[in-house]
Amino acid sequence: MSDSRPKGGMVLNWRGPLLAGGIFAAVFAILLLMAHQNQSTTSDMGSSLREDPYGTSLLFDAYARAGYQVKRSQDEDSLSDQNAENTTAFFIGGYPYNDWEFQKGNLRSAGKFRGRLEEFLARGGRIVLIQPAWKLKSESQVWEVENKWNETPHESGPTWISPDLHEMQAGSEKMYLGADAPWLKTDEHWTALYSGPAKANAKDTKADTSGRVYMAMRRIGKGELIAASQEWFLLNEAIKQRPNPVLLDFLTGGRPVIWVDETLHGLHQNQGVLWLVQRYRLQAALMLFWAALLGLLWSMSGDLVRRPRRDQNAQIVRHGESAGVAARHLLQRSIPSEHVVVECWEQYRRRSPQDAQAISVDPRRGPRLRAALAQTALAGYKVLSELIAERRASARGPAHADRVASDSSMVTPKKIPEEARIA
Repeated sequence: MSDSRPKGGMVLNWRGPLLAGGIFAAVFAILLLMAHQNQSTTSDMGSSLREDPYGTSLLFDAYARAGYQVKRSQDEDSLSDQNAENTTAFFIGGYPYNDWEFQKGNLRSAGKFRGRLEEFLARGGRIVLIQPAWKLKSESQVWEVENKWNETPHESGPTWISPDLHEMQAGSEKMYLGADAPWLKTDEHWTALYSGPAKANAKDTKADTSGRVYMAMRRIGKGELIAASQEWFLLNEAIKQRPNPVLLDFLTGGRPVIWVDETLHGLHQNQGVLWLVQRYRLQAALMLFWAALLGLLWSMSGDLVRRPRRDQNAQIVRHGESAGVAARHLLQRSIPSEHVVVECWEQYRRRSPQDAQAISVDPRRGPRLRAALAQTALAGYKVLSELIAERRASARGPAHADRVASDSSMVTPKKIPEEARIA
């Protein structure tokens, strides 16, 4: 009897790695698409992700090159997770997301954004607030930030103003002011860092010609708050034309971590799986989950290497198993379905060589054996089971053998669900 199994050693099974890699690549592509879609929604000035003249990507790229750890956040609540004493939080332009309400016909902050600032300052954080969208006033910490604008537009053009060297570091650069830039409304608790005289308007005799403050700083408990009336001096165009490293170092106050709020520019991370992973630091658990999933897919699709003969003495077909279950075990061990019957016979022949020889030379059982080896896995396995049962019965006595043969020919075994799936 010939052995029709493929000869040789090992054959690469490409189905497992291909299936696992395909699923992983598809999920990774979806995540990249989601990230790109979120980034494309950036439309306001001052975003750290924008590389055009009206973004601040050059600013935070410079911080990263200088050794600072820059965190661009799309989750406003993640500020509470930061170590306040080592972090400087930047809020550049934009509008707080879903944090406004109408009061007496005026649009005002609902208080959620101000509450986040108060909580961070109370823990000793440093805040750089650039061009706030509206008035912010804290009753509990007694501070107030508000911009004032020219009542007559196009009064002044772009200019550069010098720092107050009594308060700023030596070598601090000038600050660029855009046309008709607003200024800060301050009181005696604020320390002016950049200021300049107001230009009188000949048509407006009641205009305030006192000094205008464009950047100021004050301590609030254990924290520090820096406010600037406009964002032009931090935009890519200004940084590219005239870098200001001393001023940028001063803004951070020597703290190694920089947290940037991107929600002010319309970027928001949906509170789904990715949000939970980042919010509760589940990256390690996610990697373990992916490793387990890929391993499961790999095992379901077969081994990496097919070995025609793994162990000459191993018993593939377990005693007492039905034909369907045993055949399924063989298929799971990466044996081609057309070789299942031949493999079963080889296992039996190695385990019981005398009985196998007796079946092969028997005038009645020999033809049935050769016909079974050419049949499909399930049908051939059933014939082999009958031949082996008849051989064992004949060894006990001729009468018992005839009874077993008669029963096997008259009774058709029912298929169990697992056999039906294989058939």
